[in-house]
Amino acid sequence: MALADVVGSLAAVLTSAAFVPQVVRVWRTRSARDISFGMYAVFVSGVACWIVYGFLIEAWPVIIANLVTLLLAATVLVLKVRFDRAAAKAR
Repeated sequence: MALADVVGSLAAVLTSAAFVPQVVRVWRTRSARDISFGMYAVFVSGVACWIVYGFLIEAWPVIIANLVTLLLAATVLVLKVRFDRAAAKAR
């Protein structure tokens, strides 16, 4: 495996895995009050663009890594909307 492949794979794993603690925390606490909706919306859009880019250049590592990241970041975004709505109703 070439050095570029090793570095790219490591980057993909680390950047995708970085969202796991956030998803777990939001799920456990049932709160996403301190999470910026705007930041996550822009980030999810950017990751979707990376996926399209990966398809255009036929780079499966780019596609797969960003699909995982999109799934995790979109989960946080959906939970934020769901839990913020529930908190607003409870007031």
